[in-house]
Amino acid sequence: MSLSSAYPQPLSNWRLPALGLVIVVIVVTPFLLLRQAAVDIDAAWQMVVHTHETEATVHSLAADMRNMESGALSLAAGVDNAMLRDRVADSRERIVPTLQKLQRLTSDNPDQQVRIAELQTNLLLRKAHADRIIGAGASDVSAIDIDAMVARYPIHGLIRQIVDEEQRLLAERQARAEQMESRARLATWVAMAGQLLLLGGVLVYSARQLAFRLRAENDAQRASARSSVVLDTVREPIVLVDADQRVVMHNAAFAEMYGVQADARGTPLAELGDGAWNDERTLRRLADVLTRGRELWDHEQVQTTADGVERTMVINARRMPLPDSDENVALLTVSDISVQKASDRQIRELNRQLEGKVEQVSDVNRELEAFSYSVSHDLRAPLRHIAGFGDKLGRHLGESLDEKSQHYLDVMVSSAKRMSALIDDLLVYSRLGRSALRMQTVDMQSLAAETRAMLDANTASETPGHRIEWRIAPLPVVVGDENMLRQVWLNLLGNAVKYSRGSEPARIEIGYRRGDDGSHQFEVRDNGAGFDMQYAGKLFGVFQRLHAASEFPGTGIGLASVRRVLTRHGGRIWAESELGQGATFHFTLPAAGETPASNETTP
Repeated sequence: MSLSSAYPQPLSNWRLPALGLVIVVIVVTPFLLLRQAAVDIDAAWQMVVHTHETEATVHSLAADMRNMESGALSLAAGVDNAMLRDRVADSRERIVPTLQKLQRLTSDNPDQQVRIAELQTNLLLRKAHADRIIGAGASDVSAIDIDAMVARYPIHGLIRQIVDEEQRLLAERQARAEQMESRARLATWVAMAGQLLLLGGVLVYSARQLAFRLRAENDAQRASARSSVVLDTVREPIVLVDADQRVVMHNAAFAEMYGVQADARGTPLAELGDGAWNDERTLRRLADVLTRGRELWDHEQVQTTADGVERTMVINARRMPLPDSDENVALLTVSDISVQKASDRQIRELNRQLEGKVEQVSDVNRELEAFSYSVSHDLRAPLRHIAGFGDKLGRHLGESLDEKSQHYLDVMVSSAKRMSALIDDLLVYSRLGRSALRMQTVDMQSLAAETRAMLDANTASETPGHRIEWRIAPLPVVVGDENMLRQVWLNLLGNAVKYSRGSEPARIEIGYRRGDDGSHQFEVRDNGAGFDMQYAGKLFGVFQRLHAASEFPGTGIGLASVRRVLTRHGGRIWAESELGQGATFHFTLPAAGETPASNETTP
């Protein structure tokens, strides 16, 4: 876990404005909805009041007109007093202003305006007749004037129409006002539900943010505890120092190494470990790390640690920022390489001793070369003499030799020849260990075919009736020393032919497969005499034989030579067998890229 992931992260840039917008919506939207509803309700009831006022004005106008007409009729009938005339005068003065007010109240209704205009005309004409009747008095009033005032200019029908229209408008406007009240109540409930939902959403979001912060704080605490545990578990001393080279934190290994008994936070690094860090060169390099951002790698310093032992320490340091502040610190890791230094000294001493051993081995190799030369030349000459003079002695004596003397001569000559063969095989075995490897691509199919052809020719001349069935699988091209690998095939296939002479027909199989690691795996199987597996450990030793020389001739060096060749090529060989059931020899060669390229000789 990175250091930054251990601290809680702030809200995203868009979430805080979004939260503020939600709060504004919760507060402002219901207010606007309710305010608009109140305005609509008030407007609706204002229209209802307006209708009532219009209706009242109409009735007031009708009442004034009736007062005036009744007053005029009373005067025409001879009733005349001051109270009557005052009432008539008041009604007369109110008629025109009331008409004007009625026109203003119905200015938004063209139909009503038409009715009111007609009503105004009739009212004014009736008013004129009423004024004439009132002015004339009882003596001059005629029935014609009274009929003109009462019946010629009707107003009650118009007033009824105006009132009915206002009643209709009143019903509509009351219904609309009630509808607006219903809508306002619904809007109030919807606004409240919306507020509750929005508040619930804010609470859920706040709870989630709180839970997230709590989890982040818990994660930070666990991460800090985990980091402390990991830091203290690391056995390599670690310390953080600030720009003043004072300790910010350290692990348990550092405290143990330098004898820090308590929390050393704030302590100058140079004062720790009884001055183990009080080295001018080291402190200057650390200052470069903190001020210039340079990195300190594999800086060696000899320090005396808390146990009083002088140790060689490797110090690595690099600058890093702290995740919870803007301050930069230097992270120091300290490694004790005292053992490595001692090992290096020991290795140098061993290399020096090895160089002396190499010289000794070179001397031994030179002696072996001299011995090989002596064996090749000085020992062969007496053997050739023994064998040659033994043959001459046998021919010289001719038929005068008795059977025992002939046996002695045969044993002497055959032993000399066997000794010569042993010397030849030993020389071959010695050369296989000393000669340099000449690595090249080798076609194993061709080598096996050449060896088979040579063995078939020898079998045809030595045992003409013996038949061999060969089964050779496709073989690969490998990288190796061609002459040495030819020796491998010659020895393995020669043994297969030799030990299967008692089987008719002899079956010799050569198999191949690629190993899981890319190595080449070969096998040579025959149906010959086989051997007891309890003696398999002796099979690849020099002069180790599992069969009598009289039964199967040989020197016992061939398989040892095979193992030496394969070992030098980085391979190995093993065998599986049962007495009388034949034997199977397995050997491996590494892949081309793993073939040893060393040309060093082996004594």
